[in-house]
Amino acid sequence: MSNLPARLSELIGKPVHDIDTPALVIDMDALKRNLVRMADFAKKHHVRWRPHAKLHKSTVLAKMQIKAGAAGVCVQKTAEAEVMVAGGIYNVYISNQVIAPAKLARVAALTQAVASHRGGQIAIAVDSPEGVSRLAKAMTEARTSARSSVATVIDVFVEIDVGQGRCGAQPGEAAVKLALEIRKHPALRFAGLQAYQGKAQHLRSAIERRMAAASATKAVELTCQLLKAHGIAPGLVTGAGTGSFALEAASGVYGELQAGSFMFMDVDYAQNERDPAQPQFEHALFVKTQVISTHASHAVCDAGHKSHAIDSGMPKVHAFEKKSGLDYFNGGDEHGILRPVDGSDRLPALGQLLWLIPGHCDPTVNLHDVMIGVSGGLRNGTVDRIIQVDARGAMT
Repeated sequence: MSNLPARLSELIGKPVHDIDTPALVIDMDALKRNLVRMADFAKKHHVRWRPHAKLHKSTVLAKMQIKAGAAGVCVQKTAEAEVMVAGGIYNVYISNQVIAPAKLARVAALTQAVASHRGGQIAIAVDSPEGVSRLAKAMTEARTSARSSVATVIDVFVEIDVGQGRCGAQPGEAAVKLALEIRKHPALRFAGLQAYQGKAQHLRSAIERRMAAASATKAVELTCQLLKAHGIAPGLVTGAGTGSFALEAASGVYGELQAGSFMFMDVDYAQNERDPAQPQFEHALFVKTQVISTHASHAVCDAGHKSHAIDSGMPKVHAFEKKSGLDYFNGGDEHGILRPVDGSDRLPALGQLLWLIPGHCDPTVNLHDVMIGVSGGLRNGTVDRIIQVDARGAMT
């Protein structure tokens, strides 16, 4: 942590009240409980767990996840993969399409870089014949120019569209053709199917999520059957997120869960009707803020939209009791407007410290250089670590 500002390093061991505002704070006790619950779930259901590091963008937290039982991490960007590998995370799956030759050359270089590490492996998703061809070219060129006698191979997952309507080949024959194409190239190894249903994660009712997951499972089963008919082992089926992972685990076809947001639990996910089969997770990520102005009808805090993302709605004021009595409203870049909820006239005092639960964790983290880890709770805890957001801005 030698490259951290002195004021941050000096916080370690200090009371939580000494954290300046606005700041992104992790309740480390809640985070660890969330990790244990997910690890226990995966073990009980005999599935692998590979969380998305795009959530936290931190090699420290990635290592905590792996220590808890994760098989490795997922990322969405080549630059995120590079940060993870540089930080000592050697099992990384880029669960996204990479098409640009310059980026593919970086992917191939990463594959070479992790080859000497025990269990080191880079994996990537494809959804088009051109994507396979470009990846094969980059890998072949890297193998040709490498000084190592070991011929590196990259694991390749065929992404199928199981309802997200974003990337992905059509389930069935189109996916089989891609698997056959992958098998033509010595530097590529067909590893299985990427089958992530992103829209299902945010369907509020449990029954809606069950229906979406059932539809995705049918698409996976069809594709697996056709792969077998062509003499190809379907390999690993990977997917699932915090909103639906219990359903994928119960499907009998998914072998790996990519859920990641459960570790922090934002407002959006907390609004879902909980599936009884899924563990109960706690909020662990907060924006600490302070009231800087008071008025008859409202108060103003110093955490505006530069402190938290609003794509999934406004943050929620954390309540140590059952209800906070406050709602957060748009105040612009640097300010938040706090108003009493209906039926209440309670407003915070000037200088009062408050805790906000972000609407969406991932882009909120990307707004900050560091996360401040607190042990012992938000009321009376102490700062025990400063966690750098290593992959902040890693967009390429």
